[in-house]
Amino acid sequence: MRVASYGRFLFFALVLVALSAASYAQVGIGISVNFAPPALPVYEQPPCPAEGYIWTPGYWAWDADDADYYWVPGTWVLAPEVGFLWTPAWWGWSGGVYLFHEGFWGPHVGFYGGIAYGFGYFGHGYEGGRWDGGHFFYNRSVNNINVTNIHNVYNTTVINNTTVNRVSYNGPGGVQERPRPEEQQAERERHLPPAPVQRQHEQTARTNPQQRASVNQGRPPVAATARPTDFKAAVPAREAGAPYHPPAERGGTPAARNEPAARPGSAPRPENAGRPENNVPQPPNASHARDLQAHQPAAVSSTGNAARDQKYQQQQAKLAQKQNQEHQKLQQKQEQEHQRVAQNNANAARTQQLEQKHQQQTQQLEQKHTQQQQHLAQKQQPPRPKGK
Repeated sequence: MRVASYGRFLFFALVLVALSAASYAQVGIGISVNFAPPALPVYEQPPCPAEGYIWTPGYWAWDADDADYYWVPGTWVLAPEVGFLWTPAWWGWSGGVYLFHEGFWGPHVGFYGGIAYGFGYFGHGYEGGRWDGGHFFYNRSVNNINVTNIHNVYNTTVINNTTVNRVSYNGPGGVQERPRPEEQQAERERHLPPAPVQRQHEQTARTNPQQRASVNQGRPPVAATARPTDFKAAVPAREAGAPYHPPAERGGTPAARNEPAARPGSAPRPENAGRPENNVPQPPNASHARDLQAHQPAAVSSTGNAARDQKYQQQQAKLAQKQNQEHQKLQQKQEQEHQRVAQNNANAARTQQLEQKHQQQTQQLEQKHTQQQQHLAQKQQPPRPKGK
């Protein structure tokens, strides 16, 4: 009996170890490509928008549909938890291909290929700031910080012993670094995947043809943004990190979208960003009301009755006007709350709660608007012929 009990215990222990190893692997490898990503472009860092935001460097991602790399701009992201830091994504050579390792949030910075992304990420660790008493303090020597708005700052000169180049991958011809013991330990800690707003940021870059390496030749027009998905106030690349010469035959894993295997708590990206049959847009993953696009009256199909068509068009215009007014009302409310938080010098935890609240408000409003549009579209379906 003792032997059987011990055997069952050993079996379950091995299962737990295997599951832990699988979870660890899922954090890392997402896709593979048969040629190296372009060099890192040269760009300036936009000012930090508010306390609690942490810099996440830009990186080249892979779009299997276009067989092309595209640049995901560096941006400031609100930390998902107080005390958490960002480990950047990176590419590494293994088994004859370049593998993508997704970035993650955690209490310590893990291994990111030894890539010198700059702005505090010089190959190992993070020199851009630190947490202290629930507040994030910024190192002004490597970050663009406006001290009028952010007072948690310090100045520490960073002695960087890493050879600074624009190489964006680990492997032959690239960076030759290996994980340090503290980075290996960080890999075994509790992690959080990229936040939803980071997923949306990546998707926004993916759908912009100008961000593709074959178009911009390694010099993306949107190299960095102050906030995720804010491509309007973008910082362009000053120059490409190196000449870009992709091979004639470009290939990577099919259906690759820069996502690791599914993890508990991570939402899969929709496979199709198209529209449903009634042509009502799906609600976007916007974080604030200011990020929402203005609603336009939906086109009305002819029913053969001019009076009815005119009535339907007026209903669509009235609904769009009402929804845009609700956008403006929510935007004003959120901006007022932002101003109050800034005036009170709230800590990162309070700022994070407010950002989460705003994201929830914004998405709930758009879900409501989508339902209203769908309901109106159903009401405006052409009447069925009698006797059918």
